[in-house]
Amino acid sequence: MVAAIYDWSGFYIGANGGWGSSRNSWDSVTPFLVGPEGSHDATGGVAGGQVGYRWQTGTWVFGLEAQGDWADLRGSSLSTLFGPGFRNDSRINAFGLFTGQLGWATNNVLFYVKGGAAVTDNRNRIYSTATGALLASTGDDTRWGGTVGVGLEYGFAPGWSAGVEYDHLFMQDRTLTFTGPTGLAFGADRIRQDVDLITVRVNYKFGGPSIGRY
Repeated sequence: MVAAIYDWSGFYIGANGGWGSSRNSWDSVTPFLVGPEGSHDATGGVAGGQVGYRWQTGTWVFGLEAQGDWADLRGSSLSTLFGPGFRNDSRINAFGLFTGQLGWATNNVLFYVKGGAAVTDNRNRIYSTATGALLASTGDDTRWGGTVGVGLEYGFAPGWSAGVEYDHLFMQDRTLTFTGPTGLAFGADRIRQDVDLITVRVNYKFGGPSIGRY
């Protein structure tokens, strides 16, 4: 009997897009007033690309991948420590994932888990709720952490596959100093962050045929 089989081995490049949510918890620290300021979710869209390599042995598929995305995750909440006149604002503008994959394939269907390193590019600001004016900011906040995820991918044509993926990012806590427009210290907060991502992905694989015969 002759049947088609799908080969997942080879280099691939692709695009992705979807939705993300970041949980941000702010705590004011010394030398300023100490205490929790509250938490909020920063949500929005993400879009970017990925490149990687997979090799298949039997039904097992192993891989390495690098992913970079633009993001527009925004959220804010009123300070529970300093009062409703202050609004704490968190944003993620971009993120990157550097992961290994372990998958199990049934012909042209691939189920996989992944894990590795993550990096996010953040902006943290404090606004006046009365005027909307920017009171203080931290500048750039680039932080590293870890990520785990799971995905399902379907090969629908020679070289082409599409799928859906979920990732959770465990980001490091950072203590950041806020400065006002004049450059004077305005406050300091320890900000905890984790991120959830759901993306739809399309990949194109190089390096040989995706469909063979046996």
